[in-house]
Amino acid sequence: MIRVPTSCSNAPLVARTTNLAATLLLTGGLALASAGGDALAQTAYPTRTVKIIVGFPAGTTPDTLARLLADRFERTLGQPVIVEDIVGAAGNTAAGRVAKAEPDGHTLLLAGNATLVVNQSLYERLPFDPRKDFVPVSQVAITPNVLVVHPSVPAKSVQDLILHARAKPEELTYAHVGIGTSQHLAAELLKQVAGINIRAVGYRGGNTSLPDLISGRVHVCFCNIATTLPLVREGKLRALAITSAEPSRVAPDIPTMQASDFPNFLADSWFGLVAPSATPLPIVTRLHEEIAKLLAEPALLDTLGELGMVAVGNSPKEFAAVVDYESSYWDGMIKKTGLSVQ
Repeated sequence: MIRVPTSCSNAPLVARTTNLAATLLLTGGLALASAGGDALAQTAYPTRTVKIIVGFPAGTTPDTLARLLADRFERTLGQPVIVEDIVGAAGNTAAGRVAKAEPDGHTLLLAGNATLVVNQSLYERLPFDPRKDFVPVSQVAITPNVLVVHPSVPAKSVQDLILHARAKPEELTYAHVGIGTSQHLAAELLKQVAGINIRAVGYRGGNTSLPDLISGRVHVCFCNIATTLPLVREGKLRALAITSAEPSRVAPDIPTMQASDFPNFLADSWFGLVAPSATPLPIVTRLHEEIAKLLAEPALLDTLGELGMVAVGNSPKEFAAVVDYESSYWDGMIKKTGLSVQ
C-alpha cells in the first residue's frame, strides 16, 4: 500500500473507503461471480489440484506468502495446492494467465498492489483488466519497505541522506525491482517531497538488486523488510527508516518515515488473493473463510511477523474498496509525475 493520507483523516484506509466498494463490486468480478452461484452452491470444491500463481521469482515475498497459504490450504481444502511462479512484466504476465483461466476456483492469483492497482496507470496495454477480470477474495498481508543505504553513504538518518543528496546531486543511485512497484514509487515520492535527485537503477525483480546494494554499486533502496533486515543486522546495509505507520515488531529500533519528518509518507506493499471473474460466489466465500481461519492461527501469525508481514484477511468487499481507492489515487499521482511503461 502506498498512499499519502489526507490531513483531515487518519482513519484506516478500509474504514474510509468501504462506501466505494459497491461500485467496484457491481462493475467488477463479484457481480459476475454471483451469477449462477446458487446453482453451484452444493458443488464439491475443490475437485483437483489448486494452483496459486505468483508473478515473481521463487524466494520473493509473494512467493513465500503463497507457499505458506498453499501448505495450509492443502490441509483444509483436501486437495493438492501448488505454487507456480510466472515471471514477467511486473506481474502482468501471471495476471494475464489467470484472467483467462477457467473460473472454477482451481487457478488463483496472489497479486500485489503493483499488479492490481498501479500497472493499469503505467502501461498503455495490459493483458487483463484488474477490475473486470478478477474477483477479489482477500487482502492477505501487508509488508513494509525499509529505506536502506550502503555503509559508504554518510547518512545515519533520512535527513542526513537528503542533505547528502542535495550536496551531491545525481551522485546517488537507488535500486528498484520494477517500475510501479512500491520500491520504485516510494523512492520517486521521496524525491518529490524532499526535492532531491537520485538516479533510478532498475532490476528484473525479486532480490536481484541485493548484490549491487551490498557491493555499493548502487547506494539506496526502499527494500522489502523480509529480505533486507538480515543484511542490516550483518552490517552490510544501514537502515534509515521504515515505510509503515508503526515500527515493525521485528525491528522496533528502525524509525518510521513519519517519525523522520515525513508525516504523510506511507509506502507499503500488500498482497491479496484473487480469482478469475465469474468464479462462483460460494467458491469465493469458501476461500475467504479459509484465509480468515488461517490468519487466525498463532503459528502462522508468528511466521508472518518474523518475515515482517502484517496479516490482513479482510472480506472481498473490503478488499475491493482498497483496490478501488488506491487505483483512483495512484492514477492521479502517476499522471502528475508522467511515469509510463511503453
